[in-house]
Amino acid sequence: MLFRKAVCMLLATVTVLCALPLSAQALEDKDISAPAAVLMDASLGRVLYAKNEHEKRPCASITKVMTLTLVMEALDSGKIKLTDIVTASEHAASMGGSDIWLEPGERMTVDDMIKATVVASANDAAVALAEMISGSEDEFVRKMNEKAKSLGMKETVFKNCNGLDEEGHITSAYDVALMSRELIKHRKIFDYSGIWMDHLRGGKTQLVNTNKLLKSYNGITGLKTGTTSAAGSCITATAERDGLSLIAVVLGSETGKQRFKDASALLDYGFANYAMYTPRTPQQAFTKIPVTGGMKSEIETTAKINDIILTKKGGEKDIKCKVNLPKSIAASVKKGDKVGEIVYSDSSGVLRKYPITTAEDVVEINMGDVFNLLLRAIAA
Repeated sequence: MLFRKAVCMLLATVTVLCALPLSAQALEDKDISAPAAVLMDASLGRVLYAKNEHEKRPCASITKVMTLTLVMEALDSGKIKLTDIVTASEHAASMGGSDIWLEPGERMTVDDMIKATVVASANDAAVALAEMISGSEDEFVRKMNEKAKSLGMKETVFKNCNGLDEEGHITSAYDVALMSRELIKHRKIFDYSGIWMDHLRGGKTQLVNTNKLLKSYNGITGLKTGTTSAAGSCITATAERDGLSLIAVVLGSETGKQRFKDASALLDYGFANYAMYTPRTPQQAFTKIPVTGGMKSEIETTAKINDIILTKKGGEKDIKCKVNLPKSIAASVKKGDKVGEIVYSDSSGVLRKYPITTAEDVVEINMGDVFNLLLRAIAA
């Protein structure tokens, strides 16, 4: 009888555990069917989950994340404007795969070309933008590779700007996360990546977003899908909830449905297990410290924290703050000199350190200045 009860209790426990959503459990490689994947915190760039993250693979139209990064940089610098007109070349119009069927010589605004590139993953629009910015696709691709190197994308080599299969055109899940993080620093991209349906050519060409998570995932903001025979089904998905911004990268899925399932599982895990903590500047950082050998006997200090800390969900209550300041400092001191620090930590160790600086100058004492002060005091 006791044995039967024990078995029943065990089965009940197993049933409850199996009923828990994946997000409430540890994420294991078997839970992600894709051969390569990464979950990254977008704010700090911390990797929260990784599976074969440095494996070199084709990524199809995920390539356009870098293309769009350079386009956004050109917009921010004033090199191009959204209202500028882009004229499609024969080369741009010759692209196959996903496209908006540009004709050689056809003209569209930068705004419409970006929309086509993001929403419809249009290969021809991506090339047209590249040629407008750099004069040729080859030159633009050279800049893409330069940018990749500057971001620390060690497994990436771009051969084109749209992601069509080409020998040697490779990246990794980790590198995709890095360039996705760079792209979403340009918040304007969300104006496009969040579009579900739109149109071009006065309503004659309909656009439907290839990212089906826009219709099914809470907090989704983008970002880009890609599919080719060599790359399989890929996605870099971005989402935000309660101040936490995540990037989920899935490469090489067998089907589009599976990539969305894997991306959702990654995001679920991140939102269920992590949170953002906003540290405050403690009042103790604003004080006065005695100065030895200076024209003033003490100096004011100041500090400013403009930051966030990624922590395990529920771990915010365990975060502690400590202010470290010397008992005195020696002159001379310049405004902005670091004299102490604010340390935030938890049970795992130090999370962040922030400087405490001087709010004014204090010059070293000299007899000439002392004599002048004495004369002023006598004259008064």
